[in-house]
Amino acid sequence: MKPNALEKICLAGAAVTGAVTLTACGEKAPADARPNIVLILADDLGFSDLGCFGGEITTPNLDSLAANGLRYRQFYNTARSCPSRASMLTGLTPHLAGVGHMVADRGYPGYRGTLAPNSVTLAEALRASGYHTAMSGKWHVTNNTDPAGDTSQWPLQRGFERFYGTLSGHGSFWDPKCLFDGNTPVRAEGDYYYTEAITDRARRFIGEMAGEDAPFFLYVAYTAPHYPLHARPEYIEKYKGRFAAGWDSLRTERFRRMKRMGVLPAGAVLPPKDGQCYDWADEPEKEWQQMRMEVYAAMVEQMDAGVGEIVGDLRRRGLLDNTLIVFLSDNGASNEGHLNNTVERTGKHWGDRMIPAGTRDGRPVHAGDIPGLALGPDDTYGSYGPQWAHLCGTPFRRYKSWIHEGGICAPMIVAWGGRIADRGAFRDGVFGITDFMPTFLELAGWEYPDSIRGLKTIPVEGRSFAATFAENRIDTTRTMFWEHEGNKAVRRGKWKLVAEYPGSWRTLRSYPTGGAWELYDLDTDRTETRDLAAQHPELVRELAAEWEAWAARAQVEDWGAIGGEKW
Repeated sequence: MKPNALEKICLAGAAVTGAVTLTACGEKAPADARPNIVLILADDLGFSDLGCFGGEITTPNLDSLAANGLRYRQFYNTARSCPSRASMLTGLTPHLAGVGHMVADRGYPGYRGTLAPNSVTLAEALRASGYHTAMSGKWHVTNNTDPAGDTSQWPLQRGFERFYGTLSGHGSFWDPKCLFDGNTPVRAEGDYYYTEAITDRARRFIGEMAGEDAPFFLYVAYTAPHYPLHARPEYIEKYKGRFAAGWDSLRTERFRRMKRMGVLPAGAVLPPKDGQCYDWADEPEKEWQQMRMEVYAAMVEQMDAGVGEIVGDLRRRGLLDNTLIVFLSDNGASNEGHLNNTVERTGKHWGDRMIPAGTRDGRPVHAGDIPGLALGPDDTYGSYGPQWAHLCGTPFRRYKSWIHEGGICAPMIVAWGGRIADRGAFRDGVFGITDFMPTFLELAGWEYPDSIRGLKTIPVEGRSFAATFAENRIDTTRTMFWEHEGNKAVRRGKWKLVAEYPGSWRTLRSYPTGGAWELYDLDTDRTETRDLAAQHPELVRELAAEWEAWAARAQVEDWGAIGGEKW
């Protein structure tokens, strides 16, 4: 009999450690032999920001996980924060999970802005299997943040035994809004910085769960490096002058480095500069622009330091060898800037304003991207803009919210102590965040439930990728689908059909010809530079029909018809 995926992992681990056996790792193993699972999510991190994916930002702890684990070159999210989180937590595509756009309720089943009641979260499924569960960080899959309202879709009500973090999408790192300890609202106190607080509470949860008689699932959802650009001064200082060469030269450097490292194939082509970007030589505020990227890099490095602290705790407690650690980003780099929209300043549609009027000690907050204003302190609220985002998304096209590779391809790392023999290797299979549910349940030896809360559950969309921990497995027949704000795509094997919504506020100024289907062979054109739609019209029609059939099944609505530009 051939070994199953979990047995292959155990055999590979035995080859490395000499101590792991099938008796301890097989499907019939006692519950306490099953792996702990730590899922770490970054917010708006670009594909090439980490050192192990080609970036110049210092990320030694994530680089170490990659060197001792695996890097996935084609792992997909859903292009935006809350749809990705809903999809990742449930194993469903975003619209089936109830969060097809953001957390505003648009009145359609796929756009209620909160988790579907008949969906199952990772925490609910793993808790039913005997795991302890905890979460530290950003939730962002409910449209109620009021304890006096409907709390049924909050973490403690959706399977987590412990929770500390924010329910909303973003906010000040020095004074986060919608901060909760369990179901109780709390405020930042003392010398507070949210990335540190997320790390500290995650470590506390590990200490509490490590003494219990079952494995645990810990979800660590950082808000870094999502704007506002807030960071400790000592981290910012490390990057003084690091980005003086400008976004054009650094993008070329990253691209060459990625090819040398094997992150990209040797034949990959760097696409032309994005339509929103201009030359570094034409930038009149070079020192201010460098500062923006310096703060962003500082945020990434401090998140990496937090990952290192979590890994260090696991190691000191003797848990590291039997803990699966997964790290990824929820979407591509963000080109959002200026921060002048009414949603953030007045709170229209989202219940309360996203940008605070003042600091905790009463000073006014200078909101927006103001040339000359040094970002990082608590009295600022700025972003790094599309030019730097273009660098962070190297080598791909577009950004967060688009369905081209720059919006949906995540840097993904898997590490599992002595269980991965192929250390430092890449994986080339096409996978996505719907795959965590079947993967984690396979490792837990548990079945996805048929019903929950008296309702029939929605079948999981994803597939387990546990077999890739032992071998570079590639499924050329798989088909995956996307839609966000009218941007859409389907990928089947090597072929990707993608289109931009023609009237999108994100598209109109810089991409006025959007709307037509584009076809790419990602085996030979990983960076989407050669549109083959004209050469393969039958394939375009075939894949487009598949997308339409999926959209009808997956509760996708026409973006323009549901008032898509009025959010």
